[in-house]
Amino acid sequence: MIIHRSILEPIRKNLTWDQSWKSNDCGLILCWERGRELQQERMDLAEQARLGYLVDLHWKGGLTQKLKVKQKYGTYNYLATLQGIRNEDLSIDTDSEVSIKCSKFETTVIFTFDMNKYQNAS
Repeated sequence: MIIHRSILEPIRKNLTWDQSWKSNDCGLILCWERGRELQQERMDLAEQARLGYLVDLHWKGGLTQKLKVKQKYGTYNYLATLQGIRNEDLSIDTDSEVSIKCSKFETTVIFTFDMNKYQNAS
């Protein structure tokens, strides 16, 4: 499924739990909207994200140091939040994994909905 939302769309307000997390997008729109809010609250974080850093967030996918491994797995929730922080449209195809190489630590993160791949990741 392709989840897309334009950066021109307003951030939704006063959603219920079910509207936020149980809809077809599985909470990705909410994560993206939170990223957009973070962009305003943490301009330093937003700048790092725009430079290609996979910044540390609440979801698996960010990096805080160089790893011995060349790749790791992260969640689509992280990717959605990152796209919001970068002030980008939300654009995720949940049927395909997405790889992004961190420009700071040069580790590739593969974003997926497959919980088995990232549940034990650092």
